[in-house]
Amino acid sequence: MKKIATAALLAAAATPALAHTGHGDASGLVHGLVHPILGPDHLLAMLGVGIWSGFAMPRHLWAGAATFLAAMTAGAALSWAGVAIPMVETWIVTSVVLAGLLVGLARAGQAKAFTALSLAAIAAFAACHGHAHASEATGTVGLYLAGFLVSTAALHVAGIGLARLAARGRAARMVQSALGAAIAGSGLFLMAG
Repeated sequence: MKKIATAALLAAAATPALAHTGHGDASGLVHGLVHPILGPDHLLAMLGVGIWSGFAMPRHLWAGAATFLAAMTAGAALSWAGVAIPMVETWIVTSVVLAGLLVGLARAGQAKAFTALSLAAIAAFAACHGHAHASEATGTVGLYLAGFLVSTAALHVAGIGLARLAARGRAARMVQSALGAAIAGSGLFLMAG
């Protein structure tokens, strides 16, 4: 019950995304560390990737996080190279809904094709997150990205831990479904925002 209450609390705490260009400082290590935690779209998507990894890939827990971090860095590089991603903000908020759906559908030992498709989706929306943050970064952009990567990895680890804890419980599937629904529902709320 505590896990369901936590998921409901996270969903209730979600507010419209004000995480991007023009909303606060985006320079240096500290801003990079704090931004993923204070931006609900990023917080939920990154936790979702960790939770998905914990349920879908218990033998390869870090695959989702590694995919996300690499693709987020590639997205930042695209931004700094002047390559635009159309509707990047729309894709970011959509990533929250998708992360929730992936959490709800995750099964250990699922078909390799579904896992590969899930990782491809994770990479695509991670690139959008990285692009948006590189676009807003000012000043010491390398430190900002480094801070962002550290916080992102920490959120993935938290999600993995939550999933592995939930997977041990008697109501594992119910908790997993509740977490997925809370994240996806929060994404829909952000879209309406």
